[in-house]
Amino acid sequence: MSRVLAILYAVVAYVMFLGTFLYAIAFVGNLAVPRSIDVGPSAPFAIALLIDVVLLGIFAVQHSLMARPFFKQWWTKFVPPPVERATYVLFSNLALILIYWQWRPITMGVWNITGMGATGLWVIFWAGWLTVLLSTFMISHFELFGLTQVWLNFKQQNIPAPRFKTPLFYGFVRHPIYLGFILAFWAAPKMTAGHLLFSLATTAYILIAIQFEEHDLIALFGDAYRNYRRHISMLIPMPPRS
Repeated sequence: MSRVLAILYAVVAYVMFLGTFLYAIAFVGNLAVPRSIDVGPSAPFAIALLIDVVLLGIFAVQHSLMARPFFKQWWTKFVPPPVERATYVLFSNLALILIYWQWRPITMGVWNITGMGATGLWVIFWAGWLTVLLSTFMISHFELFGLTQVWLNFKQQNIPAPRFKTPLFYGFVRHPIYLGFILAFWAAPKMTAGHLLFSLATTAYILIAIQFEEHDLIALFGDAYRNYRRHISMLIPMPPRS
C-alpha cells in the first residue's frame, strides 16, 4: 500500500507540474489568463518591486537549496528516498503558484516592437519553451519529475546509478533547459518594467544555479564532466570545441 501511495503522490505532483508549466507559458506571454506578468492587482511601484523580488527569491532559494546533495542527504531522513524527487517537484510547483497568485505587475513600458520584429520574437518565445520540454525528454523526463523512482520502488527494484550522457541538444550546449527559459523570458515584443525585472532576476538566478549544478556534476561524474565542459559551450549553442 505504501508503494501505491508513493505512485499516487508522484502522479499528483507531476500533474501539478503540467498545470504550472502551461500556466508559466501563459503567465510570461500574457496569454489569456486571469493573472500574468503584466495583468494583476496593482500596487505602488516600491511595494510591487519588493513583493516581486521576494517572490522570485523564495523560488530561487527553494529550487536551488532542495536540489543540493547535502540537503537531499538530510531531507531523506524524513522523506522516503523514492518520493524525494516528487516532493521537490511539489514544492517547486507551490513556489510557482505563489508567484502567479501574488505577482504585482509593473507596467511601465521598456520597449514595444511590432510587425515582423514582433513575429520573430514570438517564434523565439515558443522555441524557448519547446527547447525546455524537449530537453527534459532527451535526458530522462520521468526521472527528472520523480515518476521513475516511485515506479521502480513499486516493482521493488533499485534506482540505477546516474549515467553521464549527452544526447542531441546536449552535444551543442551544456544547459539547453536553461537556454530555453532564457529565450522564452526575454523574447517579449512588449517589454514592461515588471517583465524586465522578471527576466533579469531569473537570468541572474540561472547563471548562479549553473555554477552550483556544475560543481555537483563534477562531484558526481568527475573527469567525464570536466572533459565535457572543456568541449561544449555553457549556454550558446555551437559545435564542440576541439
